[in-house]
Amino acid sequence: MIKKLTKHGNSYALIIDKPILELLHFTIKCDLEITTDGESLTIRRADSVRSKRINAALDKIDERYGDVLQKLAE
Repeated sequence: MIKKLTKHGNSYALIIDKPILELLHFTIKCDLEITTDGESLTIRRADSVRSKRINAALDKIDERYGDVLQKLAE
């Protein structure tokens, strides 16, 4: 699919078709993270990025303190 940017005030907008929005579960209320490597643009839900960071932090805690936490739970 090839798209063109649309003028929106002093900025430009990229219109994303409804079927794509539905497929990705993007809504007007979603926070989106936009990144680039200089050649391509990546758009993803910000909460999925947060979830990955939280899970990574929890994995580190479990790795480091899992035994102690398990003993405390008993």
